[in-house]
Amino acid sequence: MEYLNSHLGEFAALAVALFWTITALAFESASKRIGSLAVNIIRLVLGFIFITFFTLIVRGKAFPSDATGENWLWLSLSGLVGFVFGDYFLFKSFTVIGSRFAMLIMTVVPPLTALFGLLVLGESMGIIAVSGMFIVLIGIALAIFSRPGKGEKISLKLAPKGVLYALGGAIGQAAGLVLSKYGMKDYDPFASTQIRILAGIGGYSLLLFLLSKWKSVINSLSDIIAIKSLLIGAFFGPFLGVSFSLLSVKYTETGIASTIMAIVPVLIIPLSIMLYKEKTTVKEVVGALLSVLGVALLFI
Repeated sequence: MEYLNSHLGEFAALAVALFWTITALAFESASKRIGSLAVNIIRLVLGFIFITFFTLIVRGKAFPSDATGENWLWLSLSGLVGFVFGDYFLFKSFTVIGSRFAMLIMTVVPPLTALFGLLVLGESMGIIAVSGMFIVLIGIALAIFSRPGKGEKISLKLAPKGVLYALGGAIGQAAGLVLSKYGMKDYDPFASTQIRILAGIGGYSLLLFLLSKWKSVINSLSDIIAIKSLLIGAFFGPFLGVSFSLLSVKYTETGIASTIMAIVPVLIIPLSIMLYKEKTTVKEVVGALLSVLGVALLFI
């Protein structure tokens, strides 16, 4: 129990990785059916409903009325950066290169988060944690890159547009995570998520108004298959996933937390095989094992 308490942030981050694996597959399915903008606004509304019921039961408050002005300012900014900027581009990448490759590219989040954490929060990482982070990244890189044939250069067979979308998502997620920790401080992680989601809903509402896309969002509600995927994704994403990510960064360094969360591409492999019958290579298996080793070093 003492070990669990001392590594609460790391275990919370591991739970986030599991939640986001489920979420990525669910939102990929929905995004390909109704588009990324519709998926983003609907899943945030659903996530807000889930988390409001939870905070009402657990905290006795349906709304984060006890948050300070500083909490509202920085958490709202975090929601705009993470949910609106970051997730918009991430979900766009789902439609171009799929969730598996998109989440692989998202492994640049840990070094970006550590850099932002250093610049904004003055955080530092020990040599073992840094080593673990790089082993995770090396392992996942093995799953990304391949040599097409004898004598040919190593290449990445992904659409450039999809790669750029995923990189935009990574920047938004890393910056949003650091801003969340700065704005949350000692405030409740789930109530903090409410503020972030509210900001995200407001940001997407404005974007949909400017782009005149509200009609398409309303029409998408008739797609039962997409709505089912959205319900699953919203429960494990904006509700459990985001809340546990804030719980994680509250009790550990943001660089360590985001590195553990970065194992999503590895966790997606067996699910992709089971659900979509995708083939995997020896390099991908080796990469997965290296990534697990890297995560293990973060718990030392």
